[in-house]
Amino acid sequence: MAEIESILHETRTFPPSERIRKKARLSSMEEYQKMYRESIDDPDAFFGREAKNMPWIRPFDSVLDWSNAPVAEWFGGGKLNASAVALDQHLTTEVADKVAFHWEGEPGDTRSFTYRELHREVCKFANALKSRGLKKGDRVAVYMPMIPELAMTLLACARIGVAHSVVFGGFSAQALRDRIEDGECAAVITADGGYRRGSVLPLKAQVDTAVEGLDFVHTVLVVRRTENEVTWREGRDVWYHDVVPSASEECEPEPMDSEDTLFLLYTSGTTGGPKGIRHTTAGYMLGAYLTSKYVFDMQSDDVFWCTADIGWVTGHTYIVYGPLANGVTSVMYEGAPNAPHEGRFWELVEKYKVTTFYTAPTAIRTFMRWGDEHPQKYDLSSLRILGTVGESINPEAWMWYHETIGGGQCPIVDTWWQTETGSIMLTPLPGVTTTKPGSATLPFFGVDASIMDSDGKEVGPNEGGFLVIKSPWPSMLRGIWKNDERYRETYWSKFDGIYLAGDGARRDEDGYFWVMGRIDDVINVSGHRLSTMEIESSLVSHDSVVESAVVSRPDEVTGEAIVAFVTPGGGVEVSEELRCLLMAHVAKEIGKLARPAEIRFTDALPKTRSGKIMRRLLRDIASGRETTGDTSTIEDLSVLAKLRED
Repeated sequence: MAEIESILHETRTFPPSERIRKKARLSSMEEYQKMYRESIDDPDAFFGREAKNMPWIRPFDSVLDWSNAPVAEWFGGGKLNASAVALDQHLTTEVADKVAFHWEGEPGDTRSFTYRELHREVCKFANALKSRGLKKGDRVAVYMPMIPELAMTLLACARIGVAHSVVFGGFSAQALRDRIEDGECAAVITADGGYRRGSVLPLKAQVDTAVEGLDFVHTVLVVRRTENEVTWREGRDVWYHDVVPSASEECEPEPMDSEDTLFLLYTSGTTGGPKGIRHTTAGYMLGAYLTSKYVFDMQSDDVFWCTADIGWVTGHTYIVYGPLANGVTSVMYEGAPNAPHEGRFWELVEKYKVTTFYTAPTAIRTFMRWGDEHPQKYDLSSLRILGTVGESINPEAWMWYHETIGGGQCPIVDTWWQTETGSIMLTPLPGVTTTKPGSATLPFFGVDASIMDSDGKEVGPNEGGFLVIKSPWPSMLRGIWKNDERYRETYWSKFDGIYLAGDGARRDEDGYFWVMGRIDDVINVSGHRLSTMEIESSLVSHDSVVESAVVSRPDEVTGEAIVAFVTPGGGVEVSEELRCLLMAHVAKEIGKLARPAEIRFTDALPKTRSGKIMRRLLRDIASGRETTGDTSTIEDLSVLAKLRED
């Protein structure tokens, strides 16, 4: 198999400013290198020392046991509770009366909770769950809108030793049912509905369909949010407001073994159905705590806003567990970024004086398309650090983010990680790293990352290959729920004892990592394996384009042909001349081999409600195939219909 060819070249660099360095926890590359080297050469010493910052119920006896690889045991013999790490440790400090969450609903309603108030609500919720018979070792499915009770649910489950399995509120009833069945969840926690661009999503109705005939689901606990009518099954269904307010405010955290399951989070498998990724307590919490602390340089006066949904791992780690473990204030928002207007996010940055803003590249490209006038209406001077998460960010979107949102003053932490890794793996550090637009730069502490060819040999600078992690790290997944064989086969079988991330990447002459997208998204043109992300970046670098998605279709001559779906900027007239210009632009920027065989213009791309471009649907359209997969998570079905008409 030919290796992945890297064709993107980016030479701009941005060192940390003195303003950032002066305040940063780490302020020199020498500090980073010393800590990184220890974390790789002596992980027991490094992580043993860092783990002692967490409030252990019983101290651990050992740091890492990798003798049964790929099953890792971190902090053996130790006992702690994730809810206590997030909340209880702060109750005897000045953090207790600091705001933990500022929450804003889509209609404009607001609530704020201090750490003390959040602790009280979580304890009451935990006791209410116990009153329904839930106990340590049970699993609970969570299907909720972005309301404070969602964060409380995770913490209440953790407090009593119940593993939570959050299912994104945009998933279909069948997708929810699949996850409830696989996890054998004893209860489902949901809401009557949730708001999305002014409309009500009837969540309880979806749950009713999902649990039909599942006798092992003995409780459906419902939060009242939208007050839409719901059907009710006596004995099984219970209102949150009927059981939580009257519950006791005292609930001791359950002592959990370091390797006890904290949560399941399902990812969509390309074959064999969804995979229940299993994360355990101590290692995951240390990863969440450490990456939040250093990647976002969390300070006591920070106001942190991760715009993800808690239905994704980003929300688990960087809305709930990481920021709370560090005792900072977070913003949590229920709605879409354009409800009720396209400046909504920037309005909230100004209102809450957000200092750290963490969002997805797809969102950034959408903001670009909406126009600079929206962020320019608001005071964004409180911002200190910007971050990106999800797919790789193309350099031009990086530059827009840097200049228009950060005013050229905020370092961008472009992070790479996965549901499976639990926390950030590749990232700049704000006071340390000279950044390059589009590069996730360097590994975080304890991350022994490399690029290998298909024979397991490390490749040279700027050669594309498989992104791998060569040694265990604390927040790594501990398996796929009820499927150890699939865990070994999916992640550890290609290179013995080495984690296969499933992404292609290259490492430049400075040792910086450039993630080139999923191996599955590589296009094979005349024997050359090209990264779709790099072709998309080239298209977006043209002034006429704000977003693109590149897929392949079969071709008798070249094997596969490149098809680009392109969203032009506002006021740009679509024409055959523009199509030819863009093809020539790609050929000039990264080579004739990468020039699309076909460019299709579209006002919007099919995306999930989390903002991820649904490339498999575009592959179907490009190839003239009918779409047979699940489309329930698509944000706007009319986008798909229009693309098929074109």
